[in-house]
Formats: sequence, structure tokens, C-alpha cells
Amino acid sequence: MERGVAAGALRPGRHLPPLRELATTLGVNPNTVAAAYRTLRERGVIETDGRRGSRVRSRPATTARGSLRVEVPAGVRDVSEGNPDPALLPPLGEAFAAVARRNDRRPGMYGEAPLDEEFGRLARAAFDADGVPAGPVGVASGSLDAVERVLVARLRPGDAVAVEDPGWGSLLDLVPALGLRPVPVAVDDEGPLPGEVERAVRQDGARAVIVTDRAQNPTGACVTRTRARELRRVLAAHPGVLLIEDDHGHGIVAEPLHPLADGTGHWVLVRSVAKAYGPDLRIAAFTGDAETVDRVLGRQRLGPGWVSRLLQGAVAHLWAAGAVDPVVVARSYGERRDGLVRALARRGVEAHGREGMNVWVPVADETGAVAGLLAAGWAVAPGARFRMDTGPAVRLTVSGLALPDIEPLAETVARVAGPATARSYG
Repeated sequence: MERGVAAGALRPGRHLPPLRELATTLGVNPNTVAAAYRTLRERGVIETDGRRGSRVRSRPATTARGSLRVEVPAGVRDVSEGNPDPALLPPLGEAFAAVARRNDRRPGMYGEAPLDEEFGRLARAAFDADGVPAGPVGVASGSLDAVERVLVARLRPGDAVAVEDPGWGSLLDLVPALGLRPVPVAVDDEGPLPGEVERAVRQDGARAVIVTDRAQNPTGACVTRTRARELRRVLAAHPGVLLIEDDHGHGIVAEPLHPLADGTGHWVLVRSVAKAYGPDLRIAAFTGDAETVDRVLGRQRLGPGWVSRLLQGAVAHLWAAGAVDPVVVARSYGERRDGLVRALARRGVEAHGREGMNVWVPVADETGAVAGLLAAGWAVAPGARFRMDTGPAVRLTVSGLALPDIEPLAETVARVAGPATARSYG
């Protein structure tokens, strides 16, 4: 089967014979076919969807959505990458110098605690300040690393995972790459729709739900107090479902955090420093219920062992020094993001961006919009990088824009893309 998929003889989406039918055809024990199907699921070749049976994946699990991009020619403004504004990132020299001096006095060695004491103390204090339930603290190499470790610790290949649609493209790649089945959950400006989460858990059998708390990528959605209360009610009715919260917007948003974990059985909240302090730091703090965190840390010890305590110490130094002012950063992104949303609205173009650095624009023809904007001097991210069932759209990142850029960009988007023919969001 794997060779058939690679050669194109088994096309994406093709349904495979039921276990017993194939066993009869081949003259083998049904357990042999079941084991083969299980291996194919784990290798990301096929997916199983309950009573609807097994089929070849519609997209190979190893094909990164990040490859769905356009080459940016010279002279074209790039608003596609999703990077933070370098001018808003803090200088790192003093933080690393301080950690290096400490390491010179006492070099880090094998066998030491994997969590830098000051990093753990400050991370837990920040969680407490935002009302995150009590739990042990761990550290991973970025949000995606933490999410992957949690999923592997608690789920098995073939399990369903509820993911936001549209949502973070890397996460939408990761879930099937782990042999898990992504179940799309629609979102609006206030986060995942409670009815959609209920449907994903009750009807589609989702064993885990992943929610972006603030500055959702690509839409900028933020979970409000009311929406959080509704989502907690849904999750409380399914205590066996794993909850993963991604708070990557910490440090760049004005909206308060409304954690969802209260009353759930197994949960983790992940908070990276990428957007506020720099993507190359590769650090994310996480907390959760004791059993889940212990499983993650135990497996981590058998792999990388720990995340560099030099990096942890540098981030702790930045936190303690107040190197980033979230109010200033949120205001800077907000002026550009809100300005673009308003400018598009004046031209009759629907756009979304409640917090963070991205604006999501539904369009009637995604390919035409991307190509037309590129020809007009603007490179945008195709919505296909971020969506499953959601309609066509493009994502614009405001980090590299100055305020005088807003009106020309909005005018070009309105002229090239125009208003979407139907709502394709929420």
C-alpha cells in the first residue's frame, strides 16, 4: 500500500477495503491486516475515520504547509511571513553576557535540575498572575515542541484531535504527522465556537482539544471571558478529553488571558517567548496537571535531556529586567492591525484581526488574490497554509508595515481581491 501511494496508484482520499474483506481477499488472518493498517496510520500514509473506514490521506503528512508560499521577487513588499517587528524585540547582549558570566563561575553539568530555578519561579509567578491553575512548570524548545510532547505523552496513533480552522499551519501539519486525526473546529473573533467543540468531542470522538488563547494565528482571535465560560462548560462535560492551550501571544497583546483549564482533568498551557523576545530563542514554558507534565518531562529526559539552561537563564534575565513592555508592544501592533482592518472595512472588504500581528481576509478566489497582490507589489500568505474546511482567504502580517503603508495596502487588497462572495470565517 505504501508503495502504491508513493507511485500514485492509490490516490489521496481513496477508501481502503474493510479489514475482514481484505483479509478474505488475501487469504490472511484479519489481525495481520489490522496490524498493517495500524502501521500505515502510524507512518502517516492512511487515516481511519470511525465507521467511515480507512482511506489514503488527502495530503501526505510530511508535506509542510509552509511550502505553500510564493517566492518574493526584488522590490515586492513581504507581508506573508508572520515574523515579529525586529524594532520591538529587546536586545539580548546583556542577558547572554550575564548568563555567560554565571556559567564561567559555575559551568552547567550533567545531572543538574533541567529547569533553571529563576526561570521556573518567574514563569510560575506569571501563570499565577493570569489565573492559570496551579501545576508544575516545564520548559520546551518552543510552543510546537511542547504541544508535540504533550500529544505523544497522552494520545495514541489514530486518536482524533480538535484543531482550530483556520489555525496554525505548523500544528495542522504536526497532528497528522504524529498519526493523529485532525478534526476542524470553526472559530470566530472570540475563539473556537463552543458548539463546534462539542460536536468534535461527541460526534467525531476527539480525544484532545487545542485552543489558542490570544492572538490566534492566522485570524487574531482572542478567547473572551464569555467564550471562555462557554468552553469551560463544554470541556467540563468531557473530563477525559485532553486540553492544550497555546498562549503564544503573551507579551504582545492587550487582552487579558481567560484560562480554560479550570475543572478539566488533563490539561497543559504553553507560553512561548518567540513573538515578544525573538523566535530564535526557542523557549516555551508550560504548566499543567501533575500527571501530564510528569509524563512529558520523563520522556524529555530520555531524548534531549533538557532545554539549555543558558537559554533559560537569558530569558529569566529578560523577564526580571522588564525588557519588554507588553503595553507598548500591543499598542504598536494594534495601531497597524486595527488601522488595516478599518481601512479595508471602508472599502467593503471583510477582515479580522482582534489581537496580535496578523489580519485574515476572506476572498472569493485565493489563487487569484495571491497572484494579483504579488503583481501589484505585495506578497501575502495563501490561506491554504492555515485552513482545512474554511473558505479561501489570505493572511497579512502587519509587523513590517509603517502607518503610511496602511492605506495603499488596503486599496490594493480591495482592488485585487475585492469582498468575498460569502462569509468563510466562523
